[in-house]
Amino acid sequence: MGLFSFLTKEIAIDLGTANTIIIYNDKVVVDEPSIIAIERNTGKIIAVGKKAMMMHGKTHENIKTIKPLKDGVIADFQAAEYMIREMIKMIGVKKSLFPPSLKMVICIPSGITEVEERAVKDSAEQAGAKDVKLIHEPMAAAIGIGIDVLEPTGNMVIDIGGGTSEIAVIALGGIVNNKSIRVAGNDLNSDIQEYMRKHHNINIGERSAERIKIEVGSALAKIENPPDDYAVHGRDMLTGIPKEIKVNYIEIAHCLDKSISKIETAVLQALEMTPPELAADIFRTGIYLAGGGSMLRGLDKRLHTKTKLPIHMAEDPLRAVARGTGIALKNFDKFTFLIK
Repeated sequence: MGLFSFLTKEIAIDLGTANTIIIYNDKVVVDEPSIIAIERNTGKIIAVGKKAMMMHGKTHENIKTIKPLKDGVIADFQAAEYMIREMIKMIGVKKSLFPPSLKMVICIPSGITEVEERAVKDSAEQAGAKDVKLIHEPMAAAIGIGIDVLEPTGNMVIDIGGGTSEIAVIALGGIVNNKSIRVAGNDLNSDIQEYMRKHHNINIGERSAERIKIEVGSALAKIENPPDDYAVHGRDMLTGIPKEIKVNYIEIAHCLDKSISKIETAVLQALEMTPPELAADIFRTGIYLAGGGSMLRGLDKRLHTKTKLPIHMAEDPLRAVARGTGIALKNFDKFTFLIK
């Protein structure tokens, strides 16, 4: 701690495909969709986060909405930099004579390449960070769930986000083996959109598909306490006139089946690659679920049926990764070997 340590602001960022969460002073200060709206002519940023999300799919030709992240990695470098910069401003750090130097820990998918890692670091540095460290999402999720990752015990964590599903076996503060697949929440939304087109001749947008997934999405065709049918509004593909149809959770379960099967297969492959001693630990400790995608109705039961292992849901699955990133930032010295 130097003389000017008070000028250093430490922030933890869960830079997600669907949502970006920022933790500052142990509190979640920003929880916004990962999207920005830009004016085409001038390149001026009109909105970031929730406000930009409200514009998504409703813009005219002079405004474009950009999701800078695709499949957990930065697809649009400049838009990502703008987004990080604007979201850091939302923290509401008091203006002072000297701008604070930012120390950041950002979590990244475990399956990304060095070039993609570099892009995350560069974006953060362009947005004003002096010191950037990276931590893998499954490791951050495990810390956020409350697992003691430094113990010589095997734990399996499945983090289903918007762009990627991360499956990792963790022991002794490291990832022993991992499987990262680019099938997650966004793919489920695409499945719903396609299903609506093919079976109901109705065109719906991304936001409507997301809404259907939350309201009546299910991983199983038989669940306890089924949700009520949901009214969907979209454009009739035959007449072009807006119309309403009702959908139930059973048909959504059938349309999501293919993507969920891919996640199941990846879990089984990760278990196959696990060393026998750790496999014995996982039999006792079970599998931990985190990430927004894990909140899909019946997913825990479906995974339990497939693996015959106990399935534990994180307390706040959406923020488990961000919480873990915040804890890693706070205990920088303890977790030095976890953070790149």
